[in-house]
Formats: sequence, structure tokens, C-alpha cells
Amino acid sequence: MAPLVSLLVLIISLIAMAHAGNFYQDFDITWGDGRGKILNNGELLTLTLDHTSGSGFQSKKEYLFGKIDMQLKLVPGNSAGTVTAYYLSSQGPTHDEIDFEFLGNLSGDPYTLHTNVFTQGKGNREMQFHLWFDPTKDFHTYSILWNPRHVIFMVDNIPIRDFKNLESRGIAFPKKQAMRIYSSLWNADDWATRGGLIKTDWSKAPFTASYRNFNAKTSTTLPGGDWFYQELDSTRQARMRWVQKNYMIYNYCADVKRFPQGLPPECSIA
Repeated sequence: MAPLVSLLVLIISLIAMAHAGNFYQDFDITWGDGRGKILNNGELLTLTLDHTSGSGFQSKKEYLFGKIDMQLKLVPGNSAGTVTAYYLSSQGPTHDEIDFEFLGNLSGDPYTLHTNVFTQGKGNREMQFHLWFDPTKDFHTYSILWNPRHVIFMVDNIPIRDFKNLESRGIAFPKKQAMRIYSSLWNADDWATRGGLIKTDWSKAPFTASYRNFNAKTSTTLPGGDWFYQELDSTRQARMRWVQKNYMIYNYCADVKRFPQGLPPECSIA
């Protein structure tokens, strides 16, 4: 029986390793000189920032449409001046990009979740939120649903923003350029916290952000699964309105001083 038990243990271990290998299989740590680490047999990835350098990683694959989920636990304590960026991007001067950025803050003050959408190299579509929980205490899921009709940002499966395809109105939409997933932890104390008034406290370094449970639903033969056709039903639209009413702190579509020649055209379309 002992050889049989040993064989079963080996098979179970191999199965566990296959399931736990996400970060080794799907990502490369691209900079940071050892400050980015893949741990726990590939189940956990950490990025670290110190006074010398931050760190970052990118996906091995490119994606053209998909449902991308990642669980993050952000830098705890006094994270002022730090930025944890998690985004999709293509390359070149006319690149497309879909951004989550987490702007750190003083201990006890809320993080700012910054979102943006670039199409053909043009951004300036920022919406910013506070969160209804402490994103440093535990892991939470941050998702991008990107299909030919929508880019939907979600936090713990609650939609916070829906950038719609309005090409019929002459507004560009990201649908032709494949994108990689990127993430980085870096120092941006010239602008990140209260417009740069609060600087990074290097006595609190090193700063660490953690990642787990990456999942990408994609298809090499379009159309793909349910995500490919998904849009927000009335219930999820109501949830998004609740978030935007109670937790949105900046909306480019309301910033008339920034756009004296008129708000971007998508802002006037429901």
C-alpha cells in the first residue's frame, strides 16, 4: 500500500502545482532588480518600492477583449506618495489603455482609485473614487470587462464605471489593438497625494503590494463566452449609480473649468 499512497500523494501534489502556477505561467517580472517576487508556488506575487526603486510585471500574453480579474491587497499604513498601477495597454504613440491606479494616502485617510481610458493615444477621461472598504486589510477583486461594446470597471464584481462604444457618434473605442496586462508600484510623490503636497515617508519603506487569483476569460476565436456580449442590466446599473453618487470624487465629464471649449462629446451622451 505504501507505494500506492506515495503515488497518490505525488499525483495530488502535481495537480495542486498545476493549479497554483498562475503567476509563473502568465507573467514576467520586468523591472525592480529583485523587488518583485513570485511566491507560494506561483499563487502570490508581491511588488516592493524602496528609496532606490519600485518594481513591476507584465503578462506574457496579449489580449484582444476579455474579462480580466486580479485580487490586490494595497500598501498599508502611510502609503502617501506611492502609486500602484494595474492596467491594460498596447504600445506606440496611438496606443489604447485601460487603467486602474491606486493613489496612496496618509494612515487613516482613504486611497484614491483612479480610472482612465485611452483610445488611439488620447486619454483625459479620468474618474476617481474612494472605496467603501479598507483596501489594505485584505484582498479585493478588481476587474476589467472589455468587449466590443463596453469597457466596464468593477470592484468586487460591483461596476463603478462603464465606457461605452460610441463610434457611431465619432468617439474612438479600443477594439483593434491587443493589450498586455501591466502592474507596477512606484514613487509619484510629485502628484499622487493631494497634488504632490504630501511626500513619501521613506522611513516607512519598503512598501509592498500583493496580488493573487489572476483570471482571464478570453477567446482566440471570437466571439467568446458570455463576457463577450455582457452589458449592465438595470440592477447593475443601479449599483453603479450608487457607487458614483456616494464614492466618486472626480468626474472629467463634470469638470467644465478643465474643458473651456466644451466637455468631451461622450459626456453629453447617456
